[in-house]
Amino acid sequence: MDNIFRFADELGPAKIIHIYEREADLKAIVVVDNIDCGPAIGGVRMATDVTTEEVFRLARAMTLKNAAADLPHGGGKSAILADPKQPLADKERLVRTFAHAIRDVTEYIPGPDMGTDEQCMAWIKEEIGRAVGLPKAIGGIPLDEIGATGFGLSICAEIASKFCHLNLEGTRIVIQGFGSVGKNAARFLTAKGALLIGAADSQGTLFNPLGIDVKQLIKLKNSGKSVINYPQGDKLDRDAVIDIECDIWIPAARPDVIHADNVDRLKTQLVISGANIPFTEAAEKICHERNIIVVPDFIANAGGVICAAVEYDGGNQTRAFETIAKKIRHNTTLVLEQVAKTGKLPRQAAVELAQRRVCLARQDI
Repeated sequence: MDNIFRFADELGPAKIIHIYEREADLKAIVVVDNIDCGPAIGGVRMATDVTTEEVFRLARAMTLKNAAADLPHGGGKSAILADPKQPLADKERLVRTFAHAIRDVTEYIPGPDMGTDEQCMAWIKEEIGRAVGLPKAIGGIPLDEIGATGFGLSICAEIASKFCHLNLEGTRIVIQGFGSVGKNAARFLTAKGALLIGAADSQGTLFNPLGIDVKQLIKLKNSGKSVINYPQGDKLDRDAVIDIECDIWIPAARPDVIHADNVDRLKTQLVISGANIPFTEAAEKICHERNIIVVPDFIANAGGVICAAVEYDGGNQTRAFETIAKKIRHNTTLVLEQVAKTGKLPRQAAVELAQRRVCLARQDI
């Protein structure tokens, strides 16, 4: 049996739970990493190939993200091992079964993640009375619909670009993973004057050095088509998104897309991590040696969970956007000033910031 205790350290995890419901064909993993700051908030991922290690790493990222954002919440994550594109009735049955299975894990508050959405959270809320990222119709702040994470990425990019001596006006951006997070990051960044020149999804990569009409591309994606169905520009294979020269490169898909074997292909000055753990530790070190700033995921993409925390506290969309902007602007500045002063890796500086806040919370318990 895999030794899951290898994940243990001073922060957690508090619980690792494996769930199997034979009749419903439910296989799921829940990791409650740390609750020193409060009940753990973290998304429910749905994919066929998620591992316990991946869920733990994502839960740890949430611990650091929530602590760095100074939220009254710890970190957790869960995964349902299933096809997110299955028929809606089957998906609903599976999600509701999952909700029943975690009814007594009261220190974990589920939210939407890759493969799940606001409707899934509504099903969970109906079953067990707790979830965030709910539909607006039932009092939630639909973070994917309003683009909370993408908005946060745009704030992070605005601050981090100054440390690279970049002006967002005319800055060339490339987005790997043009889904909910990627689409909204493109929308908010181009509104600030940036130019989207490359975008990739599971079907391939679109490249146009003259710029891509973001509204048109989002409309295309929302109709169920791929970025490669966009009429203008070059259509490349999915992996070619790494090779496009740009000023800001935004990974917004799966973990570990950039690693020691492909990081040298990146031609950019700044990476804003839209996905959770998109770079391996080795890749981040190589980027640092090449003077490429990689803003860590739990600093850059905290907009979604900040929005969720505001919702959980009874706040509205206006308050959510104000809080996202304030916290991400402050934390990005703190981390990158520390990097400039000490030469530390951005992740190291960010982890130290988050750990300090967890330790302070622990002292107050």
